[in-house]
Amino acid sequence: MEMPAAGKWLLLSALIGIAAGLGAIAFQTLVQCFQYLGLGLFAGFPSGEAVAEYSPFPEAEGQLSAWRLVLLLTCGGFVAGWLAWKFAPEASGHGTDAAIDAFHNKRGEISLRVPIIKTIASAVTLGTGGSAGREGPIAQIGAGVGSCLATALNLSARDRRILLAAGMGAGVGAIFRAPLAGALFAGEILYRDAELEADVIMPAAVSSTIAYSVFCFSLPVEYRFLPLFGNELDFGFTSPLELVPYALLALVLVGAGILYIRTFYWTHRLFDKIKLPLFVRAAIGALLAGCVGLLIYRLTGNNLDSLAVLGSGYGMLQTAFSNPESIAISTLLIVGLVKIVTTSLTISSGGSGGVFGPSMVIGGCLGGAVGKLMHQFWPQLVTQPATFAVVGMAGFFAGCARAPFSTILMVTEMTGSYRLLLPAMWVSTLCFLLMRNWTLYEKQVGTRLDSPAHRGDFIVDVLEGMFVSDVYRSGSDVRRVHEGQSLNEIVHLLAETQQRYFPVVDHNDRLVGIFSAEDVRSYLYDDTIWEIANARDVMVTRVVTVTPEDDLNTALTKFTALNVNELPVVDKDNPQRILGVLRHKETIDAYNRRRLEHKESHAS
Repeated sequence: MEMPAAGKWLLLSALIGIAAGLGAIAFQTLVQCFQYLGLGLFAGFPSGEAVAEYSPFPEAEGQLSAWRLVLLLTCGGFVAGWLAWKFAPEASGHGTDAAIDAFHNKRGEISLRVPIIKTIASAVTLGTGGSAGREGPIAQIGAGVGSCLATALNLSARDRRILLAAGMGAGVGAIFRAPLAGALFAGEILYRDAELEADVIMPAAVSSTIAYSVFCFSLPVEYRFLPLFGNELDFGFTSPLELVPYALLALVLVGAGILYIRTFYWTHRLFDKIKLPLFVRAAIGALLAGCVGLLIYRLTGNNLDSLAVLGSGYGMLQTAFSNPESIAISTLLIVGLVKIVTTSLTISSGGSGGVFGPSMVIGGCLGGAVGKLMHQFWPQLVTQPATFAVVGMAGFFAGCARAPFSTILMVTEMTGSYRLLLPAMWVSTLCFLLMRNWTLYEKQVGTRLDSPAHRGDFIVDVLEGMFVSDVYRSGSDVRRVHEGQSLNEIVHLLAETQQRYFPVVDHNDRLVGIFSAEDVRSYLYDDTIWEIANARDVMVTRVVTVTPEDDLNTALTKFTALNVNELPVVDKDNPQRILGVLRHKETIDAYNRRRLEHKESHAS
């Protein structure tokens, strides 16, 4: 007995959710272990985290050692780069792009070794102080789980893509305590132009919810189901006039987002030109990131807050939300801008980590700085500058990642408040629209129209909406041949026209057959029968036709099945009355025109 489709997806999504949740637990524990041993005990680095972030390891106390921190970062880059170079090149970089690429271009196929190597390499990068996030690794880990499950069950390419996306959403939903956003993220992050992969939403919602629950039940009771930044943030939106300074914030975020993307990929191209093994380049990038971080630390008078340019930086965000008065505007601006450099050096050189976490820090810090400035100049209106940090997180990543809706929901779930939903949507929409030509994820495609995963689906959908009557050439443009016409006349006719297929009609102009130039070719070397043979001798009587009311998908199917280039068009009520000819080339041209019109209308 075959399982119903809904039951099949519920079961598969639940399995992926459990696996992704366990993967998130393993990944998080591994990162914290490396942080404790490396950053804490060895380098004395203060790795601040969000309030709901639980670690089974005690907080290490010690004096920051600059040379140990740089050494640790360099070794971390070397090890992460070597793991990727040796076992899985796809595991280098920020991960989410690789999962997107697999969805669109690789039939959803991800090797089993990729999530394993990605877990270890990313834990090393993050655990040794690299400026990177957890979303990319966990997205690729979850995607790998979904892909491998589909392969093991011998599912179709379409099903494999759906499970890949569901796994990606499950990992993100678990690690960021944002199950609903994780589901939406899985469908939205695949495209640049605010389009959703509708098929993945339901499976991703199930897998993300289960992964989130599995992850949360691994925590002590007091940490379970808490928003990442706690549930004590008392934010509000008091006046519609606040949308004016929020619009100014959006302009700042757009400029910073373009700078971030250009710096990130300029650094990537620069390291690609270095003719050294991946692990050497990753070590160099980590070394430079450490030097930049320590330089900023010294230039700011050994301000520990400035060290947020390394590591996750979530401790800085937590302070910006809960105690913004303790951080200077200059510190917020420095961390926000320098984080762009250190993240680019860490990831673009070959390190393993995500870009979502650093984007949150960059957007949050710049938003917090703008909020504090607005509070100084407009204190009656901007009464809570910390709200700009929250909205800045949402707007910055929404523009950079081309994912406004999942980002708004994710930030809302991470902060545990819907009170800033309107300003977050306002700023995110502005950033999304103003950054339409920029994206952090190069493997995104514009719409389903542009995805190789849906190329066949789209051809069918478009051609089913177009009809033979829109394309075919009328009878006045088609040379017909009378059934009694001699082969000699037919041979001379071929020399006078470019037409390749010729309908044969009787004395009442009724269609009785058809022949092609290729059918006549076999008679060309025997001119003795040119006056004896006629059109009936070369034609075929089994004529496959189309009517003006047929859609072009039906016509294309017949072209493909018969391997012909032209089809006679006949009257629906009188199949022997020929109206014209439909050419294969004109059918494809019509499809390409409609496809271009769709892209132009979507772009406008």
